[in-house]
Amino acid sequence: MAKSFDVVVVGAGPGGSLAALRLARAGLRVVIVERGDHPGAKNMFGGLLHRTPVLEELIPDFAERAPLERHVYKKTLAFLTEDSAIMLSSELGGFDKLPHNGYTVFRPVFDRWLADEAVKAGALLLNRCTAEDIIRRDGRIRGGSVMGREGVVEGNAVIAADGVLSFLAKKAGLRRDFRPENMGLGVKLLLGLPEAVIDERFGLVREQGADISFVGGCGAIHGGGFLYTNLDTVSVGMVLHLDSLIASGRAPYEVLNDFLAHPFLARLLRGASPLEYSAHLVPEGGYGCLPRLYTDGMLVVGDAAGLCYTNGINLEGMNLAMTSGVLAAETLLEAFQAGDFSARVLSRYRERLEASFVLRDMKTFRHAPEMMRLDRLYRTYPRLLVDIMNEVYRTGTRPRRRLSRLVLRRLRQEVGLTGLIADGWRILRGLL
Repeated sequence: MAKSFDVVVVGAGPGGSLAALRLARAGLRVVIVERGDHPGAKNMFGGLLHRTPVLEELIPDFAERAPLERHVYKKTLAFLTEDSAIMLSSELGGFDKLPHNGYTVFRPVFDRWLADEAVKAGALLLNRCTAEDIIRRDGRIRGGSVMGREGVVEGNAVIAADGVLSFLAKKAGLRRDFRPENMGLGVKLLLGLPEAVIDERFGLVREQGADISFVGGCGAIHGGGFLYTNLDTVSVGMVLHLDSLIASGRAPYEVLNDFLAHPFLARLLRGASPLEYSAHLVPEGGYGCLPRLYTDGMLVVGDAAGLCYTNGINLEGMNLAMTSGVLAAETLLEAFQAGDFSARVLSRYRERLEASFVLRDMKTFRHAPEMMRLDRLYRTYPRLLVDIMNEVYRTGTRPRRRLSRLVLRRLRQEVGLTGLIADGWRILRGLL
């Protein structure tokens, strides 16, 4: 096989598929090269899909046609110690109305549907193909050799949407090897629960969904947990800092099992049936670790570009990937009009990202990775919160202290003034 196209998209995740959809609708000949048996085959469970304007613009009836599970109505931030939990829970009425702020989805189903939209628009999808090498002609990247179909696909330009360990970005010299301190390992478990049981336990009705983010509960390992409801299943898991996990010497599934045994989670998940388990890497370096996003003939989008961040409250990924895919497509349409696919012209992609929420948000929370490495964030502060609330609510014969004095006394005992100032500065820089 040796075929020529206008654009070669490597990776049929949300970023690659939306880029292909935009380009195919503009009349370009587009091929999507996907290593899985089908788009989403490598994504074992659900995901949180935040509202993404570019998706709604390209598919106006998206909310009616897309394979969505539930819309996120209830958001909770929970702090865990070994046997207790303190929660800040919000039932957001505005999120219960159209347009919804976010949804839970099954990636194997959703990714396949989104790629099919690109195919309907005219893109060609090649499954079970792995990009083996890049091809350079006339001083720029023109395509790649693929393993699985034993051939070559060429185009005027390439969009690399091949995931966090992007082979193409590395081969093109756009990024260095990842360091463990800039990576997270996400471990997820899909659990079956009847729809009525989920509604009752999480206080939901109709298609309402719940999303819980956990701080603590990982023992000595830096990281946090998550839980969100699908229609008749629950996705639960953790994102662990890779270097901290390696230093612990523990297996990811062992850490996850301990997390699931926490009394709070055990009550919510009682009687659930395990269906699927998997793990995948997540880019956690943030704005300061972004690779170069373009070169002669190639643009990098989504996780391959490191476009993912967490500020301890939200984990943003899919919406950044899809927006970057569309902005990459817009840049290539401009390049086709100019007949110029040089890095000078493709640099407009970076400019578009900087003008959008994608790099603005990543820049806003550029210090969040430093904040998320605070050891006391995962053990000391959750325990202090629980201890303070225990003392506030405990009845007895002793007179009660003012809450301000109680908090300050415990902070001085556990953290000290110097530690409190240092931690406070890092937390403020990470969030504000």
